[in-house]
Amino acid sequence: MTKIEEKTCLECGDKIKGRADKKFCSDQCRISYNNKLNSDETNYVRNVNNILRKNRRILMVLNTTGKTRVSRDKLNEKGFDFGYFTSQYKTKEGSVYYYCYEQGYLEMDNNYFLLVVKK
Repeated sequence: MTKIEEKTCLECGDKIKGRADKKFCSDQCRISYNNKLNSDETNYVRNVNNILRKNRRILMVLNTTGKTRVSRDKLNEKGFDFGYFTSQYKTKEGSVYYYCYEQGYLEMDNNYFLLVVKK
């Protein structure tokens, strides 16, 4: 006679009834287990996305005409984080535009930035 191995839920430890390949006793345990497994990565991505969205909103509010000159102080005052952007574009002349999605900025002289919109 072969002994049937009793399986336990990976989340709560209760006995599992049903299919042989089942890992969880319920959908609730499966969801809870996977949420815990992915929470660190999910939190990091969520935080970065929040910063990028905030940067984009700030650029949109300050650039109502599609091309605006604004000071670094004004961007800092609004909470802009220069460490986060979605892409950059380098011109033939060597200027580097940084973008938060379609909203961009170019550092100019005297702590001023040119705000632009990618078309």
